[in-house]
Amino acid sequence: MPPQDHLQVKEKIISFIKIRGPSLPVHVGKEINTSILFTSAFLSELISEKRLKISSLNVGNSSLYFIPGHETLLEGFSQHLKSKEKEAFELLNQKKILKDSEQHPAIRVALRNIKDFAIPFQKNNEIYWKYLTVSEEELIDKIKEEKENKTAEKRPEIKIENEEKHSKIEIARSSPVKTKKRELKKIKEKTSGKKNDKFFNRVKEFLSKKSIEILDIENFSKNDLILRVRINGKEKLLIAYNKKKVNESDIIKAYKKASELKLEYTILNLGEPVKKINDFIKAVRNLEEIRKID
Repeated sequence: MPPQDHLQVKEKIISFIKIRGPSLPVHVGKEINTSILFTSAFLSELISEKRLKISSLNVGNSSLYFIPGHETLLEGFSQHLKSKEKEAFELLNQKKILKDSEQHPAIRVALRNIKDFAIPFQKNNEIYWKYLTVSEEELIDKIKEEKENKTAEKRPEIKIENEEKHSKIEIARSSPVKTKKRELKKIKEKTSGKKNDKFFNRVKEFLSKKSIEILDIENFSKNDLILRVRINGKEKLLIAYNKKKVNESDIIKAYKKASELKLEYTILNLGEPVKKINDFIKAVRNLEEIRKID
């Protein structure tokens, strides 16, 4: 393709996405009348030139391409988020700012996955998330409001009671804080009945006893829990399976995830390791390769 035609095609793509909004490669390909392979090449060039951006959100198996500054248009595709990610999206959209440590583990994972909408920032060494559309001015106001609310909670309530001969001042100590603690306890008791929460708490208690520090949550579901941990000062990946027996496919799954993150890994489960699995691990430990006889 001549250089002039090449430039014209790229301009046509930009014009199309400006009008249509976030678009899939298949739609761009139809517009410029070329194959997905060549369309992807053009889109990659425009990404490199910073004339386009790509979403972390997928529609089907494809990301969306959009013009920088048009990030808010991705809200129209939020229905394509997975269930927990959609729940995190709706919660953050409603609250505008969330404190990471106060969220359910599954929501914490989901917030890290919805990069198009959840923007992380730190305050007093704590991780917070702000919604995509929250401006710097709104962020400052929200933080100020949060600070004022906490101050109000800690401020003692003064009650003045008059008696026949004298009056006295009684200070009711931080009743709003106690009420809040009771509410949090009720929520914890209510959610602790869920199978996946029980599993998470069981793993957390086990790690605490072993003095293993949890650094981050990679994934959390009713079937497994994937954590970044620190063991003896070294960062590792820990995969806990919510079942009594692990099989070869579980080990392979853990190995692939650890390889992807370039970390050593440890596996936990609810029962004793099966003898044949232990034998399998020992057998492959020093195995260099398996070759086919020609």
